[in-house]
Amino acid sequence: MIAKNNLIHHVYFWLKNPDSVEDLAALKAGLEKLSKVASIKAFHIGRPASTRREVIDSSYALSWWTLFDHKEGQDSYQIDPIHLKFIEECAHLWSRVIVYDTVDAD
Repeated sequence: MIAKNNLIHHVYFWLKNPDSVEDLAALKAGLEKLSKVASIKAFHIGRPASTRREVIDSSYALSWWTLFDHKEGQDSYQIDPIHLKFIEECAHLWSRVIVYDTVDAD
């Protein structure tokens, strides 16, 4: 599958309590609820793979990858009540978040 003319939103989360199985499960459950936002066309919740090379950063706890048809879909996601509720309910779990948004490299 080649995603063309889309916006990809990829978020990496580091937990405040990185050894907490409960916090990891709570964040994953929150992301599963977040997947119900209507403008999301596809999503993936991931954890670091067992690959090890110098260029790989596997220090995060979970990643959240979403595909939107266009920037407007991602804009509406940002203010969607489901997204705002996710932040309200889960922000206490993470110590760091990094976001990478990408569009086609024409």
